[in-house]
Amino acid sequence: MQYLSLLLGAAALVAPVFAQTWTTCNPMNVTCPNDPSLGISHNFVFNSSDTVTNSFNITAGSLVYGTNGTEFTINKKGDSPTIQSQFYIFFGSVSVVMKAASGQGIISSIVLESDDLDEVDWEFLGGNGTHAETNYFGKGNTTSFDRAIYYPTGTDNRDNFHNYTVHWTSDQLQWYIDSQLVRVLPYASANGGYNYPQTPMTVRMGIWAGGDSGNSNGTIEWAGGLTDYSQGPYTMTVQSALISDFSTGSAYQWTDKTGDWQSIKAIAGNSTAAETILKADTPTLSMAQKWQALPQTTKIAVYAGSGGAAAILIAALTFTCIRQRRAGRKERDDYNAKVEKEREEAYRDQMELREKGLGGWDQGAYAKQGDDALGGWGGAHVPPGYAADAPALPKMPSNVMVNEVPSRMNSPAFERSMSPVSRHQTPALVSPGPESPRTWNGGNQGGMIHNAGNAYSGGYGGSSNIPRSPSFPLGKSVPPQRGFSSGGYQRF
Repeated sequence: MQYLSLLLGAAALVAPVFAQTWTTCNPMNVTCPNDPSLGISHNFVFNSSDTVTNSFNITAGSLVYGTNGTEFTINKKGDSPTIQSQFYIFFGSVSVVMKAASGQGIISSIVLESDDLDEVDWEFLGGNGTHAETNYFGKGNTTSFDRAIYYPTGTDNRDNFHNYTVHWTSDQLQWYIDSQLVRVLPYASANGGYNYPQTPMTVRMGIWAGGDSGNSNGTIEWAGGLTDYSQGPYTMTVQSALISDFSTGSAYQWTDKTGDWQSIKAIAGNSTAAETILKADTPTLSMAQKWQALPQTTKIAVYAGSGGAAAILIAALTFTCIRQRRAGRKERDDYNAKVEKEREEAYRDQMELREKGLGGWDQGAYAKQGDDALGGWGGAHVPPGYAADAPALPKMPSNVMVNEVPSRMNSPAFERSMSPVSRHQTPALVSPGPESPRTWNGGNQGGMIHNAGNAYSGGYGGSSNIPRSPSFPLGKSVPPQRGFSSGGYQRF
C-alpha cells in the first residue's frame, strides 16, 4: 500500500500512506528480534478499551469506545488514529466488521503488514460509498501500479457495517466481502512469487486524510480531492475482528535475509499474546452467576453433597459437644473429689488434734505420764472421757505403820478459827503464840505417821543437830487461801 493505483481513470497515480505502512526493523537488512505469535484464533470485540489495551498498540491519535464499536475519528488536520496488533500471524485469516468513514479525501483502511513490507490491504474512499479497494505489495516493491482493484459492497459502506475478509495461505490470497469471494491472487501471479506477501504480519486498522493539502497532488487526486476539515468530524467504526493464526508456537524467527516464507521458523512454546487474550476474555463471574451456569444434574449433586456435608458437620459438632461435656463433667468430678479429699484430711487433722492432750501429748502419753502429759494442768482440764490419775502416795518402809491422822477439828486453834464473827465486830489478827520447834518434830504430835521418823513426821525431824527454820504455824486469824490444791499445783 506504499503506492496505490487509482483505476477510476487511465492514469496511474502514486499515493504514499502516512500512518499504516512502516517498519521498525527490516530482517532483510539486519538481524531483528523474533516476532511474537498469536498462535490461536480469536474474535476481538471492540466495545471497550480492554480489547485494544490487551492486544493492540495505539500508534497514532486516540480512540472512542462505544456499544457499536471503537471509533477512529479525524477532527482536525493531522489526525490519523491507528492501532497495530501486538502479535503476528504467519498465514491466516482476518475478518473485520466495520463501517467506513465518509468525507472527501478521507481513507479508511485494514492493513496486514510485515517487517520486510509485505502488505495486504482493504481501502475505502470517503467520497465513494459503493466500492472497496483491494491491493497488495511484496517487500516494498513499487515498480508496478496496477495491483489495486475495486469491488462493489452492495449497500453504502459508510452507513452500514460489512464484513471484509482476507484469507491468506502460502498458495494464494483471497478477498471476501460479506462472505462473498471477490478476488484471488495466486502465489505465482505476484512476480513469480517474489512479490507475494509471505512473511509474518501484524494487523493494523486506522483512518487518515489522503486529501490533506500537505500531500502530493497524486495522493490528493487518488483520495478523491482535498479534505475539508470543517465538514467533519469523520469517523470510521470497527465492531469486531476475527483473527486466525495458521501457525503455532511462541514466536516466528527469520533464519535468513531472503524474505521467503520457507525461511521462517516457528518457535515451539506457548504464545504470550494468546495467554493474555484468554485471561482477559475469561469473565469473572459472581457466585450466583456461576451457580446459574451449572447444569441441573450438577446442582442436584451439589445439593446432595451439601446435605451429606451438613450431616457430617452436625455429627462432628455433636460429637465435639459430647466430648466437651464429658471432659467438663470429669473435670468437675475431679475437682469435687479433690475438695472432698481436702475436707476429709482437714477433718482427720481436727480429730487427731482433739485426741491429743492440751499439752500436745496423746492419750497414750497421758496414760503413762499423768498430769505431766497435760503440761502441768490437771483436774478439770483433763479432756472429757479421761480420768486423772490420783497422786502417788509416798513409799514407806515396811516396818512403819500408819496410824489414823489426828483430826484438827478438835484442836483449840481450829475452834477459835471457826468461831462466828459478828457483823458489827471488827476482826483482829491474833499473833501466834511461841511454840517450841520440837513440837513439830516427828511422832504423832505434828506429823502423820507414828514412828515414821523425821522424813514422815510432817515436821523437821527429832534431831537437834539439823538446822531448822522457825516454824510459822497459822493462827486462827489467817484468812483462808483462794483456790484449791490438786496434784501439788495451785490453780487460780
